[in-house]
Amino acid sequence: MTNDTVLVIEPNFTGHRWRYAEWAADACVEAGYRCLIVTASANAPHALAQRLAAAGNPALQIAFVDPPAPSGRRGLDSISYVRFLRFFEHIYRSINRERGVALVIVPYVDYFFYALPFLGSPFGTTPWIGITMRASFHHTQVGVRAPRRPLVNALKAALFRRALRSSGMKTLLSIDPTLRDWYTGTADQRGAALGGAAVLYLADPFPDTVAGDPAEARRRLQLESGRYLLVYGAITERKGIHELIDALAERQDPVRLLIAGEQDADTRAYLQSITSALTPPPVILDRFIPDDVERDLFSACDAVWLGYKGHYGMSGVLVQAYRFNKPVIATSDGLIGWFCRNGELGPVVDELSGAAINAALDQLFPDDTPGTAVRPLLGAPAGHLLAQNTLSQFKKTLQLAIS
Repeated sequence: MTNDTVLVIEPNFTGHRWRYAEWAADACVEAGYRCLIVTASANAPHALAQRLAAAGNPALQIAFVDPPAPSGRRGLDSISYVRFLRFFEHIYRSINRERGVALVIVPYVDYFFYALPFLGSPFGTTPWIGITMRASFHHTQVGVRAPRRPLVNALKAALFRRALRSSGMKTLLSIDPTLRDWYTGTADQRGAALGGAAVLYLADPFPDTVAGDPAEARRRLQLESGRYLLVYGAITERKGIHELIDALAERQDPVRLLIAGEQDADTRAYLQSITSALTPPPVILDRFIPDDVERDLFSACDAVWLGYKGHYGMSGVLVQAYRFNKPVIATSDGLIGWFCRNGELGPVVDELSGAAINAALDQLFPDDTPGTAVRPLLGAPAGHLLAQNTLSQFKKTLQLAIS
């Protein structure tokens, strides 16, 4: 397969998805394969696309394919799973006409995963690997706090097992370690053989880097002295930003928000409207955050906010906080709560009330004297499951799945 092309298909470069596309492609190239990242033309101005185009590396290229024109007929196309499966099929056929495709990697298979039992693989008989980030139907069975939806979860569990038998599917990688455990555990309970693709754990990665000097990082970011609570990533209402700001408005001590990442329109308007209500005002970086600034942000902050709402999947921000040895305030919901359940990574809140958030802040900042250090992490984080969440481990797992 060395002289054939591996396709990495990711139509959307928002959030962390472009990173997964790049890291998957790098893993392929480092293993000796030629790789082509395929995305929509709207992503041509993105930093990754610009960098790959400028590099001119024949082993790692980028191509742009847009969705096919709408058929004009209503029906299955009204289902997002079906639309995305057909888009991926269109991408595969467009590229396969020009070059031989030996393998396809889908960094976010949740686009179309539940359409597989009905429509089959969008890549014909070509082998492929998918990474799932959103599967949550099994959570209540493995101790993860999540909404109880017995009928929906039972249906998705059945579809999950059928999807694993799709043509060409080699491996399903999950950033949720409980999915692998659930799958093998339920098979054992039923005395059934595991059929179809293998299910493996793929630790949600963060680049192999170390924290910089906090004082130097603050100087580069032009931050004043004080305590900073970092809110990082795609900044939307689901980050719990409204509840966090309401809680901070009740406090007397100068905990300052450091909000970094591209905001949606509603959140941008909200933050502009409340900036004057907080003392001191938040520091806001409403833009794409490059790697060097990201490193400075996590080096400079005192703690990281993970009090998300309606989010039951994994969080790359949790991995980043762990890597930089920064305590978090975490929701008890979903995988964030599951990873933080022992309290060794910081306080966990069961609800996003002002009282709960401020109690968590009081745990982190027990002394209201400005300049007092944040409370250190409680446990021995080097032994935490998150220690596996390195970029090198991500690549090794993916390369194993390819081989």
